[in-house]
Amino acid sequence: MRLPRVILHLLASGVLLAEEAGDVVGSIGGLQMHEEEVRSLLGGERGGELTRDPAALGRLVRSMLVQKMIFQEALEKQWDQEPSIQPLLRSTREAAITDSYLKHLCRPPEGYPNEDELRGAYEAAREELTVPRSFRLAQIFISADSPEKRLAEVQRRLKADPADFGRIAREMSEEKTSAARDGEIGWLSERQIQPEILAQMPEPRLNVVSGPIRLKDGWHILKVLDVREPFTPIFDQVRVQLAQRLRAEKIRAGMQAYMSEMLQKHPVAINEVALSKLLQEVPPRDSGLKP
Repeated sequence: MRLPRVILHLLASGVLLAEEAGDVVGSIGGLQMHEEEVRSLLGGERGGELTRDPAALGRLVRSMLVQKMIFQEALEKQWDQEPSIQPLLRSTREAAITDSYLKHLCRPPEGYPNEDELRGAYEAAREELTVPRSFRLAQIFISADSPEKRLAEVQRRLKADPADFGRIAREMSEEKTSAARDGEIGWLSERQIQPEILAQMPEPRLNVVSGPIRLKDGWHILKVLDVREPFTPIFDQVRVQLAQRLRAEKIRAGMQAYMSEMLQKHPVAINEVALSKLLQEVPPRDSGLKP
C-alpha cells in the first residue's frame, strides 16, 4: 500500500509529545490523533481545500487513523526490518529530508504576502474562487446484481409515500454508509456530480426525488435535501487560504530556482551506456494493448 505524502511526512517527523500535540481529535484502538497533526494538514498543500470542506477533512483524518493502526501492526511484525523494504525506507527518508531542507531554504519572509499582494491575488482569483451551485443529496442504491423486484419494491414504496425516503433508504439501500444516515451523501457541487447522473437527472430542486438512474454499478435514486446557489467568498473568508497559497507558490518557485542554480554549479553526468544496459535487464511489461 502506498502511503499518502502527508502521512509519510508525519511518520518521518517522529511522534509528538502528548503535551505538545494538543487535544485528541480522533482515536482508533489505542492510537490517537492530536490537534497538532490536524494543523499540519491545514497548513499543507491541501489546507485551503480541507478548510472549505470539513467532510473531506474528516475523511482524511479517518484514513490517517487507519494508516496509523496498519503502521503499528507492521512495526510489531518487524516489517521495517524486511530486506525488500529497506530501499523504500532509504528513498523515503532522503526525499523527506531533501524536501524539508529545500522548503526551509526557500521560505519567504514572515511578512509575505502583504495586504496589497493578498488583495491583488483575491481579485485575480475571483472566478476560480467562485463556489458552484451545490446540492445536499441523499440516495437509495440498488446493486446491479440485485433481483429486479427489489428496485420495483423501492419504487412502489416511494410512490406511496415520497416523504418516507429516509426510512426506505435505511431499510433497502445497499450502500450501507449512506443508508445509516437516511441515505444522505452530503454536499456535492455540480462539478463533483458524475455527468452520467446529471444527464439523467431532472433539474435538481429541493425535496425532488429522481427516478432510478442506471450506472454501471446499479441504480441510484436521488433526493435533493438542500440547495446552495453559486457564490464568491468575500476577501476575509479566504485571506488565510490565499496567504498559504502565495507562500507555497513562492516556496515552489524558490526551490526550482535553487535546483537550477545547483545544476549550473554541478552539472549532471549520465552514463548512457550503463543506463541502457540496466534497461535491457528489466523484463518488458504487458502494456495491456492487444494486436
